[in-house]
Amino acid sequence: MGDALGTTVVKAMRAHGLATAFCISTDATGVCVQPIYSHEKGSQPCKKGHFLVMIADRDLIVFQYLEKENGAAIYERFRGFAGHDGCERTEVGCWCHCRRRFWEAAVAKCQVAREGLVRLGRIFELDASWKDKPPSDIKRLRAQYLRPHVDSFFAWVDEQLMMFDNQRGYTRSALKYASNQRDVLTRFFDHGRLVLTNNGAERAIKSIALGRKAWLFCGSDDHAKSTAAPYSIIASARLHRLDPEEPRSACKKAWTFDHCRSES
Repeated sequence: MGDALGTTVVKAMRAHGLATAFCISTDATGVCVQPIYSHEKGSQPCKKGHFLVMIADRDLIVFQYLEKENGAAIYERFRGFAGHDGCERTEVGCWCHCRRRFWEAAVAKCQVAREGLVRLGRIFELDASWKDKPPSDIKRLRAQYLRPHVDSFFAWVDEQLMMFDNQRGYTRSALKYASNQRDVLTRFFDHGRLVLTNNGAERAIKSIALGRKAWLFCGSDDHAKSTAAPYSIIASARLHRLDPEEPRSACKKAWTFDHCRSES
């Protein structure tokens, strides 16, 4: 079933997403894959593969299996996608990844990291207050009210980084990450439809992370590829608030009614 869905419906979903999506959110997680048994090599330990998720706007979710997660494999999966500006693919950073590093430093009782969390909290709070407005208004409001806070945050990062540059620890790592990711983190100013975080993709890939605790591994690379297709169908259905099991329950109810009527 997974192989049939993957070569038909899911294939068409992916092609549609690459051709029409404004923005694609993506994330990946590792899975264990059981190697095929051979008499020459005997039993072997599981190797590591990866499931990649692609969320095309709010239209569809596609899971794909990657034998190797490297730049070439990722690039191939996004071949044909033009990006939100219609010309080339453009990376947009995730502010939650940035905040997570400051949170780790704050847990280690660093006062500087706590100040970073306060600054980041203000950025998230302002942007959330405009989420129901049209993209054109969001872009204007961001430029007018949010840009000063973002510029102030990165100026503060540069100032603190000079003090922590020769120190090792969570705080230096958080400051360094924010400084290195400045260009991609500020790219959401380009358009009102762009969001600050990649949380949607992380929530979607969580189904794989939770599922592997039960099924432990995939039987082979082919099995992993087939597994990705039902995940895609079910996740896309839930994205549109559809119950994947509803048709089965509806058919069951209809059969029960017809059966009772014939018996009577």
